[in-house]
Amino acid sequence: MTPFIQGYAMGGGLIVAIGAQNAFVLTQGVRRNHHLAVAALCILCDGLLIGLGVTGVGTVVASNPTLGLVAAWGGAAFLAWYGLGALRAALRGGSMETRREVELGLRRTLALTLAVTLLNPHVYLDTVVLMGSVSGQYPGTARYAFGLGAFAASTTWFLGLSLGGQVLAPLFSRDLTWRVLDGAVCLTMWTIAASLLRPVLFA
Repeated sequence: MTPFIQGYAMGGGLIVAIGAQNAFVLTQGVRRNHHLAVAALCILCDGLLIGLGVTGVGTVVASNPTLGLVAAWGGAAFLAWYGLGALRAALRGGSMETRREVELGLRRTLALTLAVTLLNPHVYLDTVVLMGSVSGQYPGTARYAFGLGAFAASTTWFLGLSLGGQVLAPLFSRDLTWRVLDGAVCLTMWTIAASLLRPVLFA
């Protein structure tokens, strides 16, 4: 996979799994409650965190071969574990609750958006640490293409949830939808893990 496509696939797989944030964005999309502002804020936060990972952690990893090797094995192990969790979720099944009755003003809606986005420690692990480390495997500007792919996935996902909320709500309330989605996340994570180790094992 090219760096952009790999970044898009990995970013999409990680973003899908952040349940509280997705449920909140979808809820606002269903009810058309400041849904575009909510999506824009989520996209902005992801963009800043991904950028910090790629330019900060990614640059450090790219400049040190030893760190690059550690990042490759560590990233692959994390993605394999992450994929296993998605597989278990696919086998277990589940649904997303989107019915909330309370109308919220713009200020409170944005405050809650920041809360469900930035108070989740997995957000920093996924964007700054993991994506930053993986991006360090790419030479030169390819690292930024990877980050741009991840940012594109974030943009696509949040706009889709927000603009298509009323259409997507019945779909996301079904157990089968989440089984298929989690299964796809599992395959994506394992594929990327394998691609990280291929250069190390067959150098």
